[in-house]
Amino acid sequence: MDCHERTEAVIVTGAGGNLGSAVVRELASAGAKLVCMNRSGNELEALAGDLPASTEFLSIAGTDLTDYASCAAAVARAVKRFGGVSALVNTVGGFQMGPVGPEAPAQWETMMTANARTALTISAAVLPTMKAAGYGRIVHIAAAPGLKAGAKQAAYAASKAAVIRLTEAIAAECRDDRITANCILPGTIDTPENRAAMPDAKTDGWVSPQSIARLIAFLISPAAAVVTGAAIPATGRE
Repeated sequence: MDCHERTEAVIVTGAGGNLGSAVVRELASAGAKLVCMNRSGNELEALAGDLPASTEFLSIAGTDLTDYASCAAAVARAVKRFGGVSALVNTVGGFQMGPVGPEAPAQWETMMTANARTALTISAAVLPTMKAAGYGRIVHIAAAPGLKAGAKQAAYAASKAAVIRLTEAIAAECRDDRITANCILPGTIDTPENRAAMPDAKTDGWVSPQSIARLIAFLISPAAAVVTGAAIPATGRE
């Protein structure tokens, strides 16, 4: 079954970023109706120009993903435009490292807000629509440190662990509503920013945004109905 046979829209948060834009392009190539949420409207304009002319595309810039009312308003716009939301792909997040020391409490708040609270809030906002339809797919981006932290990863790892636990809870709560929830644990993603930050790194084992986008496209498809509550590593070689 094609992953976009359903007629409702797919919400992609962080749609202007490296991974978000790869997801949007992958889904657009298969004819998905897209609701692209991003902090910057300029990035959405540029992205829209790269998509097939036939793409049904709603841009929503500036939503506060930590605020339920703001997220609910964005979901309402999506429902008004497309009649429903079949999937949420949440690519928003942040990364910081630091030891457990004087700066750790502030870093903890930053990471929990950027990674865990945003995932919780946008999920809470979209679930009523999915439950009413009796169908939905949610995919979050977690990380391997959410399973086991390394040095200087306390805040980041804890926030990604929260995303994994959130995903499991949603999956358990919504199984009978035919709503799945999964998260992906990518390896190092091959982006210009990561290459600039790690100029001496060996990049041949890095994971492309496009390959992760293809995995996400499967997870939000009707064919992936039996996969829920999973934290899926995406670290293989292409």
